[in-house]
Amino acid sequence: MRLQNLFLLVAGYVFYGWWDWRFLFLLIFSSANDFLLGKKIYNAKNTKVRKRWLMVSLFVNLGLLGLFKYFNFFTDSFTSLASKIGISVNWPTLHIILPVGLSFYTFQSLTYTIDIYKKKMEPTKDILIFFTFVGFFPQMVAGPIERARLFLPQFFLKRTFTYEMAKIGGRLILIGFFKKIVIADSLSILVNAVYNSPKSYTGFPTVVATIFFAFQIYCDFSGYSDIAIGTAKLLGFDLTTNFKMPYLSTSLTEFWHRWHISLSTWFRDYVYIPLGGNRTSNLKANFNIFITFVLSGFWHGANWTFIIWGAIHGFVLIVEKMLTIKGQKNENTFNKLISTLLSFIIVCFAWIFFRSNSLSDAFIIITKMFSDVNEYSNFLNMSLKFRGMGLQISDIFISLFFLCVLLTMELQYNNEKLRYALRSYRFLRWSVYYFLIISIVFSATKNPAGNFIYFQF
Repeated sequence: MRLQNLFLLVAGYVFYGWWDWRFLFLLIFSSANDFLLGKKIYNAKNTKVRKRWLMVSLFVNLGLLGLFKYFNFFTDSFTSLASKIGISVNWPTLHIILPVGLSFYTFQSLTYTIDIYKKKMEPTKDILIFFTFVGFFPQMVAGPIERARLFLPQFFLKRTFTYEMAKIGGRLILIGFFKKIVIADSLSILVNAVYNSPKSYTGFPTVVATIFFAFQIYCDFSGYSDIAIGTAKLLGFDLTTNFKMPYLSTSLTEFWHRWHISLSTWFRDYVYIPLGGNRTSNLKANFNIFITFVLSGFWHGANWTFIIWGAIHGFVLIVEKMLTIKGQKNENTFNKLISTLLSFIIVCFAWIFFRSNSLSDAFIIITKMFSDVNEYSNFLNMSLKFRGMGLQISDIFISLFFLCVLLTMELQYNNEKLRYALRSYRFLRWSVYYFLIISIVFSATKNPAGNFIYFQF
């Protein structure tokens, strides 16, 4: 077991250092800091001392995150505000690169010290295991964000290779690459063209690009999660499920039970509940929801676009709560369909801010959507517009075809008859696998490979 963990630690550091070896020192420092502070918190004699050591952990972790990710945002925003009221300020900015995965492994490491403070777990005495936990390479750079009290115990067990785990892991990796290469990267062509130059396009392309981005980011991020979970399976580990068909949600409340589950539950347990959750007045509970989602947006990036994105979700969740939508079961199929469609439209509207390079670009896209409505009925004009973007209508239909294949696969995932057929008929099962593999190879040769979207966070 110890040799296995040592191998994983070395593999994780090689994996992370391959991008930029200098940031390995930051990863090692963060790991050592929380390992030592976890012991300090646990051994403290009274609550004040325990809280003091927890504050040190929060200050160091969030301080590093703030320095690398948010320092320039705050200085630029302060300088801009000062200039608007006639004050000349010339604050310096830092020309530093944001380390890949800093937001993810920082939040994961914080679950260790916070849960020790809450007396939900005891600190580990094995420094090798803790360093391996923080630097576990399959999910270190883009999640899922694992809880220390749930994930750390797996490092104390001796892992043995099993065919069943390998089969599940290999299948998840294959589906993950299909989502990323076949769907997300192909959809990104139109999305990038429109969102990188929104003034150049009219209403219909902006609508299509926004819908495409909704599925691009889903296939990109859930594809990475599948690859991470599948790789962990090959190594004998179980990671948290991160997505559960979020666009089938009938409300935004349900959406956040299905989308980026490891992050949404992190903010619920470590921000929303400590603020008071819903155990206070309605006004305070609504404020807690709003501030939690604003912070969630800010976690995604140092840009006002992400803050607005989080604020939109927070506002809609408050409205749902006030209308008592949360927790209701509506058995009417038509009403469910309308609720699902409405939720998807709201999510797509919020994605405009998430994807836009600036607030001004976001407002340009929204203006285009609602000012060029007459062109939506002219299919020939649409076709010419797409050709002018260097994109054939056939390319769009191919992307939509593969997207329909994915949605069908996900919808039928719990179909017991289909699962039995795939288990029983090798020819059918391998036909699906070969279809996925050929699609991946074909798409990889046709479309330029793109970085995973969440690597920037």
